[in-house]
Amino acid sequence: MYLTFYGLKEKPFNATPDPKFLYLTPGHREALAQLVYSVQENRGFLVLTGEVGTGKTTLLHAFLQRLNRVNGQTAVAYVFNTMLPFEDLLEYVLEELGVPTPPSSPAQRLLALRRFMLDRRRAGQNTVLILDEAQNLDPATLERIRMLSNLETPTEKLLQILLVGQPELRAKLNRPELRQLQQRIELQCGLAPLSREQVRDYIETRLRVAGARDLGLFSDRAQDRIAAYSRGIPRRVNILCDHCLVIGYAEHRRRIEVDTVDQAIAALAGAAQRPARRPASLARATWERWFLGAVAAALIAGIAVSPLRTEATQLLTFARHVRDLFLR
Repeated sequence: MYLTFYGLKEKPFNATPDPKFLYLTPGHREALAQLVYSVQENRGFLVLTGEVGTGKTTLLHAFLQRLNRVNGQTAVAYVFNTMLPFEDLLEYVLEELGVPTPPSSPAQRLLALRRFMLDRRRAGQNTVLILDEAQNLDPATLERIRMLSNLETPTEKLLQILLVGQPELRAKLNRPELRQLQQRIELQCGLAPLSREQVRDYIETRLRVAGARDLGLFSDRAQDRIAAYSRGIPRRVNILCDHCLVIGYAEHRRRIEVDTVDQAIAALAGAAQRPARRPASLARATWERWFLGAVAAALIAGIAVSPLRTEATQLLTFARHVRDLFLR
């Protein structure tokens, strides 16, 4: 809704992993180059780790695009639901690769996968298995995935396996029961959070890709505040910047200043308060106080002349209630 207001062709801070918005830090650039090279060289196990929101999935989509440009014959099975048991994972992989799934035993499925990869290798083509969110895989499933790497010829691997996950993945791979898998890992690379200067470049890069005419849409102080809040995590930068643009559009601000960023942070934290009820107008408030005062005075006067003690007591109690209302 703010695209026309800010002169944008598309949303610059969408949460989707669109590779055209990939911002390549030196670490991201090295990881991408290493992954492409490792697949071309038929390396076995590869590991990519990074904190939540550091851009692993976006990098993976750029990696797949690069593979298609370099070698358009690479078959890729991309598994993002790693909560599945191994047999279901294997079935999913076969479906992704387009291998007709044998309706019989797991052994028949493994044989079908091996035949498929051998045929591709004879044609000079690679097969890659990507397991995203791999930190969720239990050790038993990881061990069975390791055994897939035994599908090989005497001279080369038939399958390259890329494990992608959060830093907990590395800790899991260092368990004693997974030492055989650990020994087969030929590449490990990690994605670090952005520095303060990289956050500035990241924001400008995404604005440029989205078609912004004004790359200084966010003031320097606003960008510093975004960097501090996000702690250099691209996903947090995206969410916060998008909120800033929504607020700026609502308030007709052409430039995002630090106070707008603070508003967006408060909204994300759930700290935004409901607007207070508008007080009654001065005339109405004065009239209400006069009326309550008059009622209280009349009641007190009635008590003074009341011949019945019980009735006087009841009137006094009521008068006190009215007084309390008056003093609120």
